[in-house]
Amino acid sequence: MSTPRDTVTVRVPGSTSNCGAGFDTLGLALTVYNRITLTRGGSGGGGVRMQARTEGDRRAQALVADSAEAFFRVTGGGADGGCFYYHIEGEVPVARGLGSSATIITGVLAGLDALTGAGLSRAALAALATAIEGNPDNVSPSLFGGFTVSRCDPTTGAYVDTIRFDVPGDVAFVVVSPAVELLTKASRGALPQVLPYRDAARSVNSAAYLTAALATGDYEKLRHAVGDFMHEPYRLPKIPGARAAIEAGVAAGAWTGWLSGSGSSVLCVARPAAAAATGAAMQAAFLRAEVACEVRVLAADNAGLQVEKGSGRL
Repeated sequence: MSTPRDTVTVRVPGSTSNCGAGFDTLGLALTVYNRITLTRGGSGGGGVRMQARTEGDRRAQALVADSAEAFFRVTGGGADGGCFYYHIEGEVPVARGLGSSATIITGVLAGLDALTGAGLSRAALAALATAIEGNPDNVSPSLFGGFTVSRCDPTTGAYVDTIRFDVPGDVAFVVVSPAVELLTKASRGALPQVLPYRDAARSVNSAAYLTAALATGDYEKLRHAVGDFMHEPYRLPKIPGARAAIEAGVAAGAWTGWLSGSGSSVLCVARPAAAAATGAAMQAAFLRAEVACEVRVLAADNAGLQVEKGSGRL
């Protein structure tokens, strides 16, 4: 147990997931952030009083409610402990494949942990967040930072563990987000029920090689390293300009690229000196498809979720 607080602000990094063929397994925290502020409410009722980032943001409300319910179910929060206000602000775009929902889930769980002094471990928070999100590939980098490889029980799907490592600042992640929302649930509907054996084998090979290249810092080995046959062939065609944007980024000097999460953002990995040209080429590809987009040149966030200093008793 730790000292409970009356208000707390948690900074949570967004993330890219799957990282090519690492479906529901690989993730990378990025230097784009949401902040979740929780304030203890009055006693009685055990309800959750909400202040949403966007008026009528039902998705955020549902995520906060699900996260609070899971947290208090585990910690046994009473009527007083279950009543709080929340506010979300930040830079992580919604439904663009950068882990927006994971930032809310992990931010609320960690915020309630600090607010109540429950003292849950990061691993315990990851298990709760995975159960809510459905997979660990975004929640793990948001919590732990860096590049994460997460494991779930193959039978139950329950979170087991995460192995992480830092990614130094001498590599840039150029993220281009088209003005197209793509919810993960809807995107999963495009995936086949059965994969050819060869496609599964080729995807495993790519995911393992990508992980080794990043872990060793041998970034030149990333060149054309991503070859996914599990989800990108089915999702990329639904995002006009996305495949062309990745190809344009690589042609402009990036080592490799992939569909970020379920999309709609795409990402290329490049030397910092090549980041601007990479982003411009990717943006031009989307514009040729008559799709507006936003370019972000990001680095890896190796710190993960942080309870900001200054949060404390009112």
